[in-house]
Amino acid sequence: MPGGFGGALDQSPCPCGGGAYRSCCGPLHCGEQRAETAEQLMRSRYSAFARSDVDYLLATHPEPDVPTQQRRRSLERSCRQTRWLGLTVLAVSAGGPRDLEGTVQFEARYRGGVLKETSLFQRSDGARDGPWLYVGALRLEG
Repeated sequence: MPGGFGGALDQSPCPCGGGAYRSCCGPLHCGEQRAETAEQLMRSRYSAFARSDVDYLLATHPEPDVPTQQRRRSLERSCRQTRWLGLTVLAVSAGGPRDLEGTVQFEARYRGGVLKETSLFQRSDGARDGPWLYVGALRLEG
């Protein structure tokens, strides 16, 4: 089978810094796997921002009070305007494979500055086997 652009992208480094995209955040973005921890979801969301994967960002952060098209336009604009340069996880509290909730503190570097955030993550519907979801920022700087 001839090689193409898809194969080359699969060899690229993952934006989250966790190795090759194809074995790090790639399987989460394409639905082959689910995040096992809050940190893994946070890393995959960072990578989704860096790669402009708006569908993944919408799926992992439900906001029932905001129309989907409005959220999509806002995310698309954000992805176009921001060049992400790197991620550093500073602290993780709970958010493991058997937890229902967890927080992740991180710094995300972008052209022009640094975003520092402590994010809250919870399991969907409070179920131990439910997918991890981003709930929101508990603390935000930058």
